[in-house]
Amino acid sequence: MSNLSAFLNQNAIKNENVMYVASDRFLDEERKPVKWELRVISSEEDEVLRRNCTKRVKVIGNNGKPTGQFTSEIDYNSYVAELCVASTVFPDLKDVELQNSYGVMGEAQLLKTMLTAGEYVNYTVKVNEVNGFDTTFEDKVEEAKN
Repeated sequence: MSNLSAFLNQNAIKNENVMYVASDRFLDEERKPVKWELRVISSEEDEVLRRNCTKRVKVIGNNGKPTGQFTSEIDYNSYVAELCVASTVFPDLKDVELQNSYGVMGEAQLLKTMLTAGEYVNYTVKVNEVNGFDTTFEDKVEEAKN
């Protein structure tokens, strides 16, 4: 029988938050880029995000007309934005003063407004990496071999 104690919560290695410079445009008092803080979300949180970003879409038949059936489809752009928001610890995207300074309402809109297009894409890549979405099965096999 295998040792199940390795799977006990108190024995699991905890995920640490990651510091990341999302933009060179936000500087501290010493004129150094401010690091943003990212966290790993739980699979339960991810499930809620996916569910909230899923919509029902009518199925279109071969004749180009709706069949009366529906299918579920995830809005990938909304999901990625919500994943980024849920993973961001600092800056506090819920802060009303911060939102007001950019003239927006809502965390996702704030994030997209604060960052340039390229910065936002890089941020989404980092958030995916922090949450473990960048690791392929082959990478895991190689890591297990070493």
